[in-house]
Amino acid sequence: MPSPELRDDEVLVQVHAAGVNMLDAKIRDGEFKLILPYRLPLLLGHDVAGVVVKVGPLARRFKPGDEVYARPDDFRIGTFAEYIAIREESLAIKPKALSMEEAASIPLVGLTAWQALIEKANLKKGQKVFIQAGSGGVGTFAIQLAKHVGATVATTTSSANIDLVKSLGADIVIDYKKDDFEKVLQNYDVVLHSQDAAALEKSLRVLKPGGTLISISGPPDPAFATGIGAPWFVKLIVRLLRSTTRTPCFMRRGRACPMNNC
Repeated sequence: MPSPELRDDEVLVQVHAAGVNMLDAKIRDGEFKLILPYRLPLLLGHDVAGVVVKVGPLARRFKPGDEVYARPDDFRIGTFAEYIAIREESLAIKPKALSMEEAASIPLVGLTAWQALIEKANLKKGQKVFIQAGSGGVGTFAIQLAKHVGATVATTTSSANIDLVKSLGADIVIDYKKDDFEKVLQNYDVVLHSQDAAALEKSLRVLKPGGTLISISGPPDPAFATGIGAPWFVKLIVRLLRSTTRTPCFMRRGRACPMNNC
């Protein structure tokens, strides 16, 4: 493949490490082709760490030689390559304490955890949060973020990863192969849901009245469709999905659901 064309506000990065995510697999399998209509052939990859080799004429924050990391914008992905052009606003200086591999593991899951727990759920000190799949990519980051905020954290994992999630700060660890989290947890302020519909039903029952459930496994919301400039019929389909789905992205128990039937 030729090196990517550099737009005026972009930075050309030589890739040193890239993260692999479920999103890459889902795009590869065609699961997102309606809402993310990529043209093939396509370079996948949503996480990157590397070195700046060239900057566009309107890019001012970076220079050749800078070590950086990023989650590239949708429709400008492609970290599974030698070079990638990234919009300056989507790029950051890599922390010196992190290796390239460590830095490349952070952007997508880090942003997901931050947006779910901080921006959507508004998680606060003293609250209780249940994070499903604590040893996964999003889960490991979400546990640390929740503890940094000052929340009490419960999570699920297998027996092989119990010590791992405890080392990250989890206060209550449930072996999902042995115990049912619904029978252990109750009156939680926030649930970060990432599993199937059965786990969603159980998760709603561990929330206290007025608690918040954030799902990262359900369909996108209308705001996402608008943000990617989707045509009107895609926006309509998203709204219909949101009105009937059993895995909503944002729900408050004890209040009227804004999407009617979800």
